[in-house]
Amino acid sequence: MFEYLFDGLATAMSLSVLPVLFFGVLGGIILGALPGLTATMGVAILLPFTFGMEATPALVMLIGVYIGGIYGGSIAAILLKTPGTPASAATVLDGHAMAIKGQAARALSIAAVASFVGGLISTIVLIAIAPKLAAFALRFNAPEYFALALFGLTIIASVSAKNILKGLLAGSIGLLVCTVGLDPISSVPRFTFGVMDLYSGINVIPVLIGLFALSEGLNQLEKILSEKVVVPPKFDRKLLSKTDLKEMLPTAVKSGLMGTTIGSIPGAGADISAFVCYNEAKRSAKKPEEFGNGSVHGLAAAEAGNNGVTGGSLVPLLTLGVPGDAVSAVLLGALIVQGLTPGPLLFSQNPEVVYGVFSSMLVANLVMLVIGLVGIRFFCRIIEVPKIIMIPMIIFLSIIGAYAINNSMFDVGIAITFGLMGFVFNKLEIPSSPILLAIILGPMAETNLRKSLLMYEGSWSFLYERPIALAFILLAIFSVYSTMKMKKKQAQQEKEVAEKAAQSS
Repeated sequence: MFEYLFDGLATAMSLSVLPVLFFGVLGGIILGALPGLTATMGVAILLPFTFGMEATPALVMLIGVYIGGIYGGSIAAILLKTPGTPASAATVLDGHAMAIKGQAARALSIAAVASFVGGLISTIVLIAIAPKLAAFALRFNAPEYFALALFGLTIIASVSAKNILKGLLAGSIGLLVCTVGLDPISSVPRFTFGVMDLYSGINVIPVLIGLFALSEGLNQLEKILSEKVVVPPKFDRKLLSKTDLKEMLPTAVKSGLMGTTIGSIPGAGADISAFVCYNEAKRSAKKPEEFGNGSVHGLAAAEAGNNGVTGGSLVPLLTLGVPGDAVSAVLLGALIVQGLTPGPLLFSQNPEVVYGVFSSMLVANLVMLVIGLVGIRFFCRIIEVPKIIMIPMIIFLSIIGAYAINNSMFDVGIAITFGLMGFVFNKLEIPSSPILLAIILGPMAETNLRKSLLMYEGSWSFLYERPIALAFILLAIFSVYSTMKMKKKQAQQEKEVAEKAAQSS
């Protein structure tokens, strides 16, 4: 194995592969930073260009785009409160809070290092225990997927910073939205009202663009119109300190391992991983009240979690031929185009390709870190652009991004609708994140719950008869309990501070 790995590193560093890898990562970062242009879309766009290439450079370029695209989404999330990809939705919570405080460079450097740590851990795990992790992922059936989704949905309570009831309201709206379209089991149309575009359901990307990009654009536009003089925000150019690095590393390592495990489960992507890791970091934090206000742990958990999926999703793809997420499904097509058959025989028949990909992932994460840190001074200049110019550009790019998904004006309408909804909800102090979280996890929960009930002939015994499902159910209960306890403690502390302030006055 080590011989193939060293040969793969030599291949990755060769003049024929390294430039391809570099431009793949750079292109992925640029695509990821643009709202609506996801890593999946970037890999799919470049797939036809690999048809005339050799197997290793072709796969290396596509994986470079994948790794760069997942990280790139954090740039827009931090600077503009606009997640470039669904995987960066959790990054907004603390990343943008840092940028508002003038710590944009610090936030971007933390995101780059956390992404590198998550990606590196994911790749090392992929190399070391790919077959074993794939065997664990194979034990997941409908009951386990339902329990995982249920555990993920408990995060709604955690991300509802000030008012859990408002968070539950937002989550309920998200669950209602994800019921639109054909029933996943019986294919009966639900809430389509005869509109053909609604038969396939409501795409999560236009919803994301509307809730975060367009609503933020409208908020900023309102501020511009109400202010007589618009002062460009100032920020320092200080990157993360040694204290930040020491503080974030344990969280990044833990989230990277969690992201790798979640990524190895087919169907559980980077967006789910980011929220699950964020929730776990908040649950185990010494100062959970800092989350949502610029927490180093929150930002590190979200970025290490979503980048941990990059290696994890390749585990079932390479060992079993089962794609772990949408990007690895496109990579499956790339392997087939190159005449390679994913599965156990790939390791014995084409080890040079497999370990060439493994080695290139190590180098790609390093390239991503270098570009991320070197590019911070250029990324931060986005904030210096006058808002009167930047905000219309954000709105324009958001509409273009919504249209580009399916070349559909209907998706543009969805984005605008949710943009207005997000704008109104912001006024009412109703969080937007639970809506997105429910839309992502809702279909997974509903489909697998109904499959489980069919498997067990209407019995709910699968909730306690299957150990993995039971473990996730218990984690969900513990997550809700710990969140409620934390909120109660926080409210008590705020009350004590208010009473002391009243007594001193």
